Amino acid sequence: MFDHNLFFSQFWNGWIIILTLGGIVGLFWLIIWMSSSRPKPDQKIETMGHVWDESLEEYNNPLPMWWLMMFYFTLIFGILYLVLYPGLGSFAGILEWSSAKQHQQEVEAAKSKYGPIYAKYQNEPIDKLAKNPDAVEMGRHLFLTYCTACHGSDAGGGPGFPNLRDNDWLYGGEPETIQTTITSGRQGMMPTAEQNNLHGENDINNAAQYVLSLSGRQHDTAAAAEGQKIFMQICIACHGPEGKGTPALGAPNLTDETWLYGGSEDKIKETITKGRQGRMPAHGELLGEAKVHLLATYVYSLSQENTK
Repeated sequence: MFDHNLFFSQFWNGWIIILTLGGIVGLFWLIIWMSSSRPKPDQKIETMGHVWDESLEEYNNPLPMWWLMMFYFTLIFGILYLVLYPGLGSFAGILEWSSAKQHQQEVEAAKSKYGPIYAKYQNEPIDKLAKNPDAVEMGRHLFLTYCTACHGSDAGGGPGFPNLRDNDWLYGGEPETIQTTITSGRQGMMPTAEQNNLHGENDINNAAQYVLSLSGRQHDTAAAAEGQKIFMQICIACHGPEGKGTPALGAPNLTDETWLYGGSEDKIKETITKGRQGRMPAHGELLGEAKVHLLATYVYSLSQENTK
């Protein structure tokens, strides 16, 4: 069976080799040709026929020898580079160097140097380790490296990214749960109004008014009463009959003052209408168990500051 991918891969490798080597050979020929036309020491240098102000003429002077040698040196350097390093089609080079290989070597060197430091804390319980300043500081450095893009350098979060300094947790704030979240990631999903079979602005407004009432916010009492019927038919499955959420599903508590995407009437309507898609990437494979353990320790320690 004809393998198109293999054919085109070999074709482009050959094409690159032909262009590269052909270009180098062509440049060598050009320089040699130019050198062969250099005038002899006693030979008169001709002009190019260009005259300015009847006194300035353009002469056909050859390149200085040192400049010509620079061209030769550049071409020879290019050939040596192609022989030693990759870059000529699929040829790996005599040194067999690659950026991926160098990166892997640096990773392995870092593991051998810092791995034992991380590993010595791996078997200690997170709640106990959270009282160890050295372990917490190591976890903080990991957090600054891997987590600040979403949760902020102070772990205060932002719209769509949870605040890790409080005691409000979507999936639970127990040490083991935090470690599972970091290791495996999370995928939150709030269905849209259409997916929930909510029809029209009236249903959306009524549902929003009831959600506002759950946290004691200003709301339309009559609309909230109608919204409660919608809530008990649709929203109860995730948020529970009292609206206090379901950690197993990552469904938030709607009765407090903590809002992941904003708790204004407009933001609540937007959430009900468009739904939400929250994703926490898995870091287990990237970091390894020992680093995840320290990172979970730091995150856990943040929420414990408010309980002291």
